[in-house]
Amino acid sequence: MNQIQDLKKLIKLTGDRAKLDAKANGTYIVYKTDQGQIVKEYNNGDIIPIEDKDFTHE
Repeated sequence: MNQIQDLKKLIKLTGDRAKLDAKANGTYIVYKTDQGQIVKEYNNGDIIPIEDKDFTHE
């Protein structure tokens, strides 16, 4: 297979695994949308945008 296709598959599988882990632990996943917005996605389907002011560097 093509290395790019392999990488895309691995990225997708990693995201799927993150969703499963979040569901099992009652948490959420964080990712960047195609529009460049960083969001939290909860298991129930709620998607909450994260504002710049919400970032902490502790």
